[in-house]
Amino acid sequence: MENDLRIIISGGGTGGHIFPAISIANAIKAKRPDAKILFVGALGRMEMERVPKAGYEIVGLPIMGFDRKNLLKNVKVMIRIWKSQHMAKKIIREFRPTAAVGVGGYASGPMLNKCAAAGIPCLIQEQNSYAGVTNKLLAKKAQKICVAYEGMERFFPKEKIILTGNPVRQNLLESNTTRSEACRTFGLDEKKKTILLVGGSLGARTINESVLSKLDTIAATDNVQLLWQTGKYYSDEIARRLEGKKPDNLFVTDFISDMAAAYTAADLVVSRAGASSISEFCLIGKPVILVPSPNVAEDHQTKNAMALVEKDAAIYMKDSDAPQQLVDKAFETVADDMLLARLSSNILKMALPNSASIIADEVLKMAGEGVK
Repeated sequence: MENDLRIIISGGGTGGHIFPAISIANAIKAKRPDAKILFVGALGRMEMERVPKAGYEIVGLPIMGFDRKNLLKNVKVMIRIWKSQHMAKKIIREFRPTAAVGVGGYASGPMLNKCAAAGIPCLIQEQNSYAGVTNKLLAKKAQKICVAYEGMERFFPKEKIILTGNPVRQNLLESNTTRSEACRTFGLDEKKKTILLVGGSLGARTINESVLSKLDTIAATDNVQLLWQTGKYYSDEIARRLEGKKPDNLFVTDFISDMAAAYTAADLVVSRAGASSISEFCLIGKPVILVPSPNVAEDHQTKNAMALVEKDAAIYMKDSDAPQQLVDKAFETVADDMLLARLSSNILKMALPNSASIIADEVLKMAGEGVK
């Protein structure tokens, strides 16, 4: 019992945190099937649903982020942080972890703080090119810091940093679907160029409005089709606004479960600039127009996007310009085969493969177990 390998993986809040966390867990289990893994997330966030579906146990903390607009609400936040810290101590006492992994997000703060205080070795994984607040605060206490971008020593101690890249959904790399099969999956015409528009796991209002404002332009473009993931949050409103107006070459869905097929069908992707999405585009070599969300801490999505744009590996579109310019830019880009080939070649050069496996090795070494 004392020699059991017991790993806590903490964090979440968005798909960008959850997918890497699950990939790391899967890589640890592949190397050490006997490992016991417990996720610790935030109550009410999507990890509480997604992690059990991936086959792992999860405990939720009553943690929430600070409200920068209404300071009085932060009294409630402080009470929840206090409760979360006490729950974290109880989790450590009952689960007895040999190592802890933090992937960013609310829950990783109190969980990894208490693990570090208990002498449990900690690794943090930073997905973005601009480090999040939680990870910056945890950096001093972590033994290892796994990053996806160069130059992260401006946030973290250089001697702790390992450039690993971001783990991505494994099915994206293992898919053998042909473009013809992928097009049939979505009812697309394989003879037409395809633009895939996605706004992350929850959707993106700006990307959605960009499509809705250009329905006439879309309808008039016969040789291109659009596969549009609206996000479940916006789907009912969009369905109403499309009544009697939807162009035949516009294929609308609230959520795409088979992203491997969607990427295979696409000649060009339009997306927000979340770190996990960018890592996926790099690994599959997919040309992309990035529309960074302005509603994120430290404007980190713009910094993620510019890391690619500076190497001619992606096209940047400012959020405020998108409603008028995005669809036209997408049509212009997808029609330029030389540009698509160049973007694909350059983004592939930025790929960091085997990220989950490399991080798993570090966790196992840190836990004193090594890889058996």
